[in-house]
Amino acid sequence: MLKIGVLGAGHLGKIHLRLLQQSQKYELIGFYDENYENGQKIEAEFGYKQFDTIAKLIHAVDVIDIVTPTLSHYKCAKVSIKSGKHVFIEKPISTTVAEAEEIILLAKEFNVQGQVGHVERFNPAFTAVKNLIDNCEKKCYNSDISFESGCYPAFFFIFNSFSFLSFSNLNFPNSLRIYPSIVGSSIYL
Repeated sequence: MLKIGVLGAGHLGKIHLRLLQQSQKYELIGFYDENYENGQKIEAEFGYKQFDTIAKLIHAVDVIDIVTPTLSHYKCAKVSIKSGKHVFIEKPISTTVAEAEEIILLAKEFNVQGQVGHVERFNPAFTAVKNLIDNCEKKCYNSDISFESGCYPAFFFIFNSFSFLSFSNLNFPNSLRIYPSIVGSSIYL
């Protein structure tokens, strides 16, 4: 059983804490939250152990679950990976492609596993429209994409909701650069 700790105990962090506590695959060791008072409330209400520093939490676990604001994902992942810890990062992995690429390289260098949480791909509302997306992909494949074809609106919907799908075979305008495998639902113009 892997020992896991959670960085960040806001709305999503509390959900991660609850699910990890219920898991039979992980032993929840505790959490760290920058807002110490918030952490005290969570510790008192739910009984999860609050750590007073990130370093102490990282030292106590095998895996770090990063559920902090996006701007801190890179820093948290970097320090965790360099400490030899596996990481699970709530999407997006980071704020820039360069940071994401560095996280990936660090994970390889330090021989740790990394995973980005794309939980919305399992949302029943999203899976219900998968056929529409598949049809749009076939319709747009190797064709000129235009508003008239109906593919631009679907394209933007897809990348806002279904970042796990690969659209590398589509013929997009030259000014559009897409990095779905690295940063999730990000589009760079």
